[in-house]
Amino acid sequence: MNRAATTKGQAQAGVLLPALPDDLRKQEPHAPIVEGQPVISILARERQALDRANERQARTVQFYNDVTSGYAGRR
Repeated sequence: MNRAATTKGQAQAGVLLPALPDDLRKQEPHAPIVEGQPVISILARERQALDRANERQARTVQFYNDVTSGYAGRR
């Protein structure tokens, strides 16, 4: 009887997902445009910003994959 009650309670409790790391919620701003700077330097900073955004997106996907693989065996 205890085992049945425990199983029922676990089923009703649902799944508590881990919190998403704050870093993964960050939006990457565009590189600032400073008058008088060569366009190539602005483009280089913009590419660096894009690289940071892509790395963050990859960490988000990895976080999601880790969470889903942790719950895959619990079905």
